[in-house]
Amino acid sequence: MEYGGGGDDARDGTRWIVLVVRVPAEPSRHRVAVWRELRKTGALSLGQGVWAVPDVPLFADGIGRVLELTERAGGEAVSLAATGRGNQDGRRLRAMFTAARSADWAEFMADCGKFEAELAKEIRIAKFTLAELEEEEQSLERLRRWHRDLTARDVFGAPEAAEAGERLRVCVAACEDYAERVFTALHQVPEQRVPEEGKREPGEESGR
Repeated sequence: MEYGGGGDDARDGTRWIVLVVRVPAEPSRHRVAVWRELRKTGALSLGQGVWAVPDVPLFADGIGRVLELTERAGGEAVSLAATGRGNQDGRRLRAMFTAARSADWAEFMADCGKFEAELAKEIRIAKFTLAELEEEEQSLERLRRWHRDLTARDVFGAPEAAEAGERLRVCVAACEDYAERVFTALHQVPEQRVPEEGKREPGEESGR
């Protein structure tokens, strides 16, 4: 089945995995671990302890980890294969899932803005060091991994995806520009002052 394109029949026939998860309240770390894994997987929250993801191979590993964490915590989890009862239900669920991805993209682009602002600040104060460059390159790699993960989870294609891709390209170009400035600064030969005629530098002895 092809998602994100085609006619109404392809969209309305989307299959979903619905997870019903119950984890003991204490210790709370187990509930937090399960919640984090669900969020990391990109599952859509439908209510207290009820989550859904499109039934595609991409989400299989994440669902497996959720089930494992739940069992380890002494909880219970049920996974159900489902479709909407009618076309409207399927479209509504797909829209909710895409809205969650739009929120993810908005968060990603906000971090791109922070990255660009950080580079601009380092250029403004002329902080051109290898240590700072390495730190900025690590931040850029984090954005790249995040972008790959979001692209994979964005099954139906949120409208913000294209803009997010462009923002990442801007970040890459900005980091390359900063790297060039760093290497230029590090390779620059310090200017040596030439003493004026008839004057001696401090400590210079006069010949006799």
